Amino acid sequence: MLEIRVRVGPKGQVVIPQVFRKALKIAPKSEVIFKLEDNILIIKKPRKDVIKTFEMIAKSRPMFTRKMHPHEAYEEELATRLG
Repeated sequence: MLEIRVRVGPKGQVVIPQVFRKALKIAPKSEVIFKLEDNILIIKKPRKDVIKTFEMIAKSRPMFTRKMHPHEAYEEELATRLG
């Protein structure tokens, strides 16, 4: 078990050590959950919302959301592969 001691800042804030941020893939603007159990503070990463993830992908990549007839998709893929 890894244990690291950190100081609480004047505003009651603490920095999550880098080793834990990397292990949990916590980046700026990530959400974490604080839970208190028997005088033990637990910080955990929430489960991903799959629907929100797909919505984000769809909004950022319009090419994934365009409607295409299956035959058109086949022809496009064939042209790409054959050059």
